[in-house]
Amino acid sequence: MTNAKFAKLFDQVELHDGIKLQNRIVLAPMTHSSSNPDLSVSDAELSYYERRTGKLGLAITAVAHVMPGGIGFQNQFAAFGEENLPGLTKLAASLKKGGAKAVLQIFHAGIQGPRNLVPNGDVVGPSEIELKGGSKSRELTNEEIESIVSDFGRATSLAIRAGFDGVEIHGANGYLIQQFFSGWSNRREDKWGGSVEKRLTFPLAVVDEVQRVAAEQAKTPFIVGYRFSPEEPEEEGLTMDHTFALLKALAAKNLSYLHVSLMEYNSKPRRGGDLNRTRLEQIVEVSGSVPVIGVGSVHTPEQAVEAIELGAAMVALGRELIVEPDWVEKVEAGQEADIARTISKDDQERLVIPAPLWGMILGVPGWFPVVEAETAE
Repeated sequence: MTNAKFAKLFDQVELHDGIKLQNRIVLAPMTHSSSNPDLSVSDAELSYYERRTGKLGLAITAVAHVMPGGIGFQNQFAAFGEENLPGLTKLAASLKKGGAKAVLQIFHAGIQGPRNLVPNGDVVGPSEIELKGGSKSRELTNEEIESIVSDFGRATSLAIRAGFDGVEIHGANGYLIQQFFSGWSNRREDKWGGSVEKRLTFPLAVVDEVQRVAAEQAKTPFIVGYRFSPEEPEEEGLTMDHTFALLKALAAKNLSYLHVSLMEYNSKPRRGGDLNRTRLEQIVEVSGSVPVIGVGSVHTPEQAVEAIELGAAMVALGRELIVEPDWVEKVEAGQEADIARTISKDDQERLVIPAPLWGMILGVPGWFPVVEAETAE
């Protein structure tokens, strides 16, 4: 039986258009680089996702590339080309088996695209920017920008045909959509850049195109979410005040939800807004009636409840659902004391983790709480 203090995690959530989630718990999108070399969905990915989405409210995939020039990660599935429809269809079915709504995160890396993965090494962005290693990104032409907007629409069409319940527009973590909104990476003086309002032109054009395709092609209400990062470290980069302008513009678009990308769910701003209150609280206030997903170092049910109490309608778990695929089931059954907090080097098969992701887990010190097998909890 669920512990009363965690009961609110299992409230049903209603998004717009009457779309209902069976609870407030979300699988956070996490890159796993475990797709086939041709960027199709692999069997290992299907097993990995199915293992940890048993009783979730919402399951958001890792990034799906909307075009070859936007590739950001090796062996990470594509949402372009008819050849990828069968794999995406299997992926949507795997995510939905336990009653979760399945959402495909659609993405273009922009200036963060690795030169060795992008066709002809042609790394593009809003402006010519000096990249690590001394090379520069190429500034996109007006025609190319409009073509990329259409690519997001085509990816949405593919998601609808594959049976996904929705898409999440990845406007966070310094990728192309955020690059257009940021004064650090967008130095244009045409309609796509300049003032804060003009720098919103590309993000809002993507939203409009995704919603247009969903309205035309989805036979049932279709989720359109938007992920964003609230601040950037660069002097000319985004502040909380810029983010409030973005959120007000997005709130007017009748989106299904907004998803804030944070390292810690209870962190406070560095620049802009009220420095004494959490970012999450302020984001929820500005977002109005649009439900917000909170994320960032949520491991325990106590932390998940705290994120809800800060105003989040839903709370996303990333690393925790890798370490403990049965997190939701254990909290619901009142067995939260049995939730695993660490991972051992012998756990790959038991936790159904694809080999490339397992290599990252063991190869990045401090990313996961890896312990010796005999002391694993």
